[in-house]
Amino acid sequence: MEYRRFGNKIVARMDRGEEILEQVKTIALAEDIRLASVSALGATWDFTVGVFSPEEKVYHPCDFKGDYEITALIGTINTMDGEFYTHLHMTAAGYGGTTVGGHLNRAVVSITCEMVIDIIDGAADREFDPELGFNRMKF
Repeated sequence: MEYRRFGNKIVARMDRGEEILEQVKTIALAEDIRLASVSALGATWDFTVGVFSPEEKVYHPCDFKGDYEITALIGTINTMDGEFYTHLHMTAAGYGGTTVGGHLNRAVVSITCEMVIDIIDGAADREFDPELGFNRMKF
């Protein structure tokens, strides 16, 4: 991975074999990011996305392997209890234009992932909401 910071924006290139969430965390910790929006595209061959069940209060993961284009990867970097936290969603397209997506649990880059992190001045921590069963932003 390589990245450069331009004011409040970071442009990153993740390389073959690197796991996207690990690289986002590396950047966020190195740059002391407390709040940011994330957008990216690229390619993956091994990833897990999930869908949240409000009734069960759990994410149901779905694993995918093969050639996929990351058509959209968006979300936030912030904190929970003052520590790094990220909430990302990804949509990926396979052969024939089939698409899958959801809450990003993990994704291994197959060719490249090009990401822009837009740092926001401020902070928004997260807290667990027992009624809803997930970690929501608190201001």
